[in-house]
Amino acid sequence: MQAVKKSAPRLPSRVTVEGIDRAPHRAFLRALGLSDADLAKPFVGVVSTDGRVTPCNALLGGFAREACVAVREEGGVPFDFASIAVADSMSMNHGGMRFSLLSRELIADGVEAVVRGHAYDALVAIAGCDKTLPGLMMAMVRLNLPSVFMYGGAALPGRWRGREVTVLDAYEAVGGVYAGRVTLQELDQLERACQPTLGACPGQFTANTMAMVSETLGLALPGSATLPAVAPERAAQARASGRVAMDLLKKNGPLPRELVTRKSLENACAAVAASGGSTNAGLHLPAIAHEAGIRFDLDDFSRVAKRTPLLADLKPGGRFLAKHLHEVGGVYVVLKELLRRGALHGDCLTLFGTTLEQELRGHPGADGEVVRRKPLLDTGGLVVLKGNLAPDGALVKVAGLKSPCFEGPARVFDSEEACVAVVRRRAYRAGEVLVIRYEGPKGGPGMREMLGVTALIYGQGMGEQVALVTDGRFSGATRGMMIGYVSPEAAAGGPLALLRDGDRIRIDAANGVIALEVAARELARRRRAWRAPRRAPLSGALQKYAALVGPACNGAVTHRGGTRSRR
Repeated sequence: MQAVKKSAPRLPSRVTVEGIDRAPHRAFLRALGLSDADLAKPFVGVVSTDGRVTPCNALLGGFAREACVAVREEGGVPFDFASIAVADSMSMNHGGMRFSLLSRELIADGVEAVVRGHAYDALVAIAGCDKTLPGLMMAMVRLNLPSVFMYGGAALPGRWRGREVTVLDAYEAVGGVYAGRVTLQELDQLERACQPTLGACPGQFTANTMAMVSETLGLALPGSATLPAVAPERAAQARASGRVAMDLLKKNGPLPRELVTRKSLENACAAVAASGGSTNAGLHLPAIAHEAGIRFDLDDFSRVAKRTPLLADLKPGGRFLAKHLHEVGGVYVVLKELLRRGALHGDCLTLFGTTLEQELRGHPGADGEVVRRKPLLDTGGLVVLKGNLAPDGALVKVAGLKSPCFEGPARVFDSEEACVAVVRRRAYRAGEVLVIRYEGPKGGPGMREMLGVTALIYGQGMGEQVALVTDGRFSGATRGMMIGYVSPEAAAGGPLALLRDGDRIRIDAANGVIALEVAARELARRRRAWRAPRRAPLSGALQKYAALVGPACNGAVTHRGGTRSRR
């Protein structure tokens, strides 16, 4: 059933081409090769995070050109432009990681500036790595123009010693070298084998998790999340995205804010929980909701995750990769099983104006291996923890955990580097809770991702022998008893700032609890004595980010949010 066609509003682009005083504007456009006929057509922005700074984004320029061809064939004029990309792969485990989450805001702001500044009528947005996906989806929802999102796809895994390997194996092998369990020669072999093609990381890490979100929200075409980056069908998918954007423009919708609703956000949470997806979704979904004028925080995430079974056996907690999910039918297989169980809102709209339930009817169901009919866990692969150490919440990925509970003495570090130095030397003990604080959105600033240290711990064979707690965040590839996104953060005077070495911490992921076993009177005494530590003066982007960014539990956003108006 097709949505009712709405009356088309005046195209925003007409403000740049109509009238005597727009002669200079038309001259600039003619210099780009536009004809008189072109000036009368809709103008469509085609943005990608194309660049040779990382394999995740290196194919996107070609996909953007394919989308441009389709836009022109369907009667529009495409204007392609590139946005920035800060890849976690290159910024990991050093100060550059402070710019990773910050780049999400720069991407959304930059796309808004170009599209509004040039008055484009519609948008095709193509992303390839962790923060570029939510950044472009945030821009789409903020602009609320006819829009289509497309993910550039994941890399294929490599093969080493008869098994499939990914870059996560290389990260964890570094820890194995420090522990004497892996040789330098083996690490070198893994380094050369684990990333054989262009594309994003192939497990259910942040990029693939947010690609799943894009399909579930209805912002992207079905099948786009799991198709490998180097698959020949990718070019056709890019052209299809351009055609659908033009169709949305002609029909005036569905628009992004008609697709991103409370129900569809709950669907996206369910998809993340059912697939054991990245904890970073706990930041990005509230941020996307914020652009639509919907308050959606960790409490909402927790409520949905608790009622959602873990169905997909995907890495890092499971056995399979994005390409395996694609082979059995892709994201819609997970959604169909959720719908069958009553864990999905089937009445949410898709890009086609149909309901999600209608689109899922002819789709294959769970295959029984990659997507289980009998759940791996009765509740989702992500758990929100609360307690006196995290009053506003923290996140842990329980997919693949052998035990959901841990208790031990705190070993406190005031920076990621301080903890890494100890972990490299194996100067920590089984049973400890390693705490990295002052790495939150404001305190970092930038909320650094801790895959470097968590992979070291796991590679040393200590992944579930210790716990790690931080107000920073984790990679989607992180596994083990790793609790992040602690809110309020230490720099804001959260309880994490009051911790001392030896304080006992109790983690109970089965019941969603993280507790500091210190008397309330003692904590009050410490709070009176607490002073925020001095840090080096900030400037530029970090200074602006630290001044504006909100708490992690609300998505670490930097502006007051959208309204429910359509334009």
